[in-house]
Amino acid sequence: MSILKKGLAGTPVKILQEKLGVPADGQFGPKTEEALKAYQKEHGLAADGIAGPDTFAALGLYELVLLKVGTSGETVKKLQTALGLDADGKFGAGTQKAVKDYQANNGLDADGFVGPATLAKLGLFAQITPEVVSKSQISPQDAAPTEASAAGEAPAKSIWATIKGFFS
Repeated sequence: MSILKKGLAGTPVKILQEKLGVPADGQFGPKTEEALKAYQKEHGLAADGIAGPDTFAALGLYELVLLKVGTSGETVKKLQTALGLDADGKFGAGTQKAVKDYQANNGLDADGFVGPATLAKLGLFAQITPEVVSKSQISPQDAAPTEASAAGEAPAKSIWATIKGFFS
C-alpha cells in the first residue's frame, strides 16, 4: 500500500489528517476525503480524494512517500531520471530492478521499495532529512506483522506496515 484512500486506517492516515487540519483519528472517512479533495483541487493535483506520492510531496509529507511496482506519477519520473532510466512515470519491473541494484550498491535494503531512505540517498528532495527518514519507520515494538507487511505490500519497518482497512 502506498496510497491513502477512504476506508483505510493507521499511522499514515493520522499524519495526513494532521496536515489537512481535520480530526486526526487515523481513520480515512468522508471528512478526510473532502479535505483532501479540496487541497488537491487548490494545488493543481488530480482531485480524486486519493493521496499518493505526488500528493504527499505537495503536502510536504515526504515520510509517507513510498514508491513500488504499480506506482505512477511525477515522483516516479524524478526517480527514473535519477536512475538514468527512460522517465515514463510508471514504476514497472525495469524500474524495480534499477532500484534494487541502486539500493544494493549504496548500503540500503535492496527490497525494491523506494521510501525516504532511498530518496534521501538519491538526493531527489532536499526536504528529506534524517529526521524525515526516521519518521517514515516504526519502532520494533510497533512492528507486529500486519496484512500489508505479510503480503509484501510494504517494507516491515515502514509506517505503511500499520495500514489496515476498516470498511467492509
